[in-house]
Amino acid sequence: MSKIANTPTEKLFGSKTRAKLLQLFFESPEKSFYVREMTRVIDEQINSVRRELNNLEGIGVIKSETFDNKIYYSANNKHPFSRPLTEIFSKKVSSARTPDVKASTWDDYTRPVKNYLKGLIVTNRLPGQEGIDLLIIGNDRTKKLTRWAEVVEKKLGKPINYAIMSVDDFTYRKNVKDRFIIEVMEMEITEIIDPEKLIKG
Repeated sequence: MSKIANTPTEKLFGSKTRAKLLQLFFESPEKSFYVREMTRVIDEQINSVRRELNNLEGIGVIKSETFDNKIYYSANNKHPFSRPLTEIFSKKVSSARTPDVKASTWDDYTRPVKNYLKGLIVTNRLPGQEGIDLLIIGNDRTKKLTRWAEVVEKKLGKPINYAIMSVDDFTYRKNVKDRFIIEVMEMEITEIIDPEKLIKG
């Protein structure tokens, strides 16, 4: 994040911490952050960060979601000020609609479940097309992946079809050339997250 202290931007928004947080959120409006992460990134005191988060959430320009006992904050892309704030703080102006979900976004989305997620396939399923949007591979005994999929659905702002498989189930189905796996792999795939080489290995 570029330095903005002692700039007209800081004077415009009345607080160094507030200006830094707005830049953090609207420079990368697809990302979410938890409080201690933000204090490290913008190098400000936690009490100051919490105070400004309350102010910004009260205005409605940011939103919060709780996952795995952590509160994650992100830009509210539906707020009327979202577009001008993105133009002020982002290095590249986004399109008038919500930005498409890019690979870096999926890396960010999967951070809260990185200890449970062993693989992910994201497809470009067209409206009315059969199939799934996400094939999630990992340990879901505690339902963390199920809850995560519901959070992703809210982030995308649309219903998604997803399936969750254990590593053993996916590996077996892949090895026996299960029809479901074949059909998923034949769809247009926009992103594969495969840290353990289960999908491509």
